[in-house]
Amino acid sequence: MQSYDTIVIGLGSAGATAASTLARAGRRVLALEAQDRVGGRVHTVLFGDGVVELGAEWIHGTKPSRVYDAAVQNNVTVLSQQLDMMLFRSDGEQPNSALINELLVFTLQVVDEPPSTAQPLGQYITQRVYDYVKEKHPSVLSDQDFIDEFLHFVDLYIDNYEASTSWNDVTTSSKYQELEGDQHMSWHRHGYKTFFDILLNKYNNGPGLPTLDIKLSTEVTRVAWSRAADGNVTVTTADGATYTADNVIVTVSLGVLKERYATLFSPQLPIDKIIAINKISMGVMDKIILSFDKPWWPMDTSFFAFIWRGDERRKVSKDDYWTTRIFGASRPMGTGYALTLWTSGETGILVETLPEDLVKRKCMELLRRFMGRNVTIPEPTAILRSTWHSNPYTRGSYTYDNLISPQYPTAREDLAAPLTDSSGRPRVLFAGEATNPTHFSTVHGASETGYREAMRLLPKSKV
Repeated sequence: MQSYDTIVIGLGSAGATAASTLARAGRRVLALEAQDRVGGRVHTVLFGDGVVELGAEWIHGTKPSRVYDAAVQNNVTVLSQQLDMMLFRSDGEQPNSALINELLVFTLQVVDEPPSTAQPLGQYITQRVYDYVKEKHPSVLSDQDFIDEFLHFVDLYIDNYEASTSWNDVTTSSKYQELEGDQHMSWHRHGYKTFFDILLNKYNNGPGLPTLDIKLSTEVTRVAWSRAADGNVTVTTADGATYTADNVIVTVSLGVLKERYATLFSPQLPIDKIIAINKISMGVMDKIILSFDKPWWPMDTSFFAFIWRGDERRKVSKDDYWTTRIFGASRPMGTGYALTLWTSGETGILVETLPEDLVKRKCMELLRRFMGRNVTIPEPTAILRSTWHSNPYTRGSYTYDNLISPQYPTAREDLAAPLTDSSGRPRVLFAGEATNPTHFSTVHGASETGYREAMRLLPKSKV
């Protein structure tokens, strides 16, 4: 039975930031990670002629970003990936790209102009689009098929950012705030794992951090703590081992908290924290990545968007309907030989359960339907899928502000609040993207919370 200053549970962005910040300050830290790797919902995998990201893909904004700063300060080049879209229609006809792009730009502006009273985001966007079309393109109002196709497309666009099932699950009153700067910076062939190498002093064959012990494949089953001023925290793992520390930082995902909070903590969590866990939504954003012997797609475009004709979408069988919820395909920057297909919400959850051969075959049918009119598309050489919902150590991808979020305006702060002993010292602390009031759903937002909790434990002289 070993004793530490702090035990950090989970080595995603929040946990790795917290553990490294404390260890660099000389604290003795134990980091326990249930998976067999560091990174959490960041997962860089060798694939094709390089690497792909099964989890987080981009650095969303550059200022102020702990992630971007880590790259710059270590002379790691990150590249901008301009997500210019090439549009494809399901019937092979040329879509009205100019009008679609105009409406899409307007839609993104609308998201930043929420109404005074919270509404479902899709409902609000739909009304604003109709008003815009009536004013700017009145003749289009008679083409209901086009409007329906566009709204279906934007629904998927929103869902793929929010990790939601429907844009009407998302509130117009989201507190999310973008950072300044480019929203799609890529670690490209370095891989997002480089951020963790830098944090843990492993980059360029670094020796690590001498006061940080890391145990992978170590699932935590119990966090017991005492409110007594002279008490401590005892953490029990699935193999029966126990570890003690002055305090513990819990960085597991909201999905895991939803599933395990009742059995994980002793004593039970306070009611405001339980309410926060139950009321915040955990979304799913999944990828299907196909590699090929050589690129066959247009190399001057990074994203290929799929627009379904309404009558053709309605003809798709119930078993295959999930294919109509795939938003499009992108070119990952870590390899030249792969395409990433994107899906979210309940569709992503379903795809995780389908046989791999079926998913590969249906995705190829989709690519050939939309992109194969003027090119012969070869069979893929390999397939990878993310499984963020079925993974017992994530149970989802990231959080979003749902329709009831405005009724619980302090939910994320309540989730973040530490549990203190009788003297007021923090004993059980919480970090992770879900605890970030404005930068949730991002790697930089998670890192901010890990730093926040580490600094809560360090004397002000360490700031």
